[in-house]
Amino acid sequence: MIQSAEEFVRLRTSSDPLDYRRATHDEATEDVWREIVRDYPAMREWVANNKTTPPAVLRILAEDLDPKVRMTVAMVRRAGEDILRSLAADPDSSVRRAVAFNAKAPADVVERLAEDSCDHVAEGARSRLHRAEKK
Repeated sequence: MIQSAEEFVRLRTSSDPLDYRRATHDEATEDVWREIVRDYPAMREWVANNKTTPPAVLRILAEDLDPKVRMTVAMVRRAGEDILRSLAADPDSSVRRAVAFNAKAPADVVERLAEDSCDHVAEGARSRLHRAEKK
């Protein structure tokens, strides 16, 4: 278990593959995640990448000013329907496209994204819908 924000930063910036794996897979308390988000803005994307980040922290990250952070949240399968619905209306097309490819995005959201004004979002959503039809 990751015990502190400083430990997470050390693990994430380490050149040791085992440390990097821990930064991606180990749990931390919600308070530790919130501290990282608050005190280490450059680590927010990596907090979203951790496989155990709680939904409450993902909700915070889904509203981050950095579109890369929001895009990372949009790719997370455990983001939850409410977060994915919100990110489907994001002003950044890369975030909307990430939602379109998220396997947990509700079908109605993907269908709406298939009509997106941005071609690469609409094409991505249509591709996902087409793959779903084949299954």
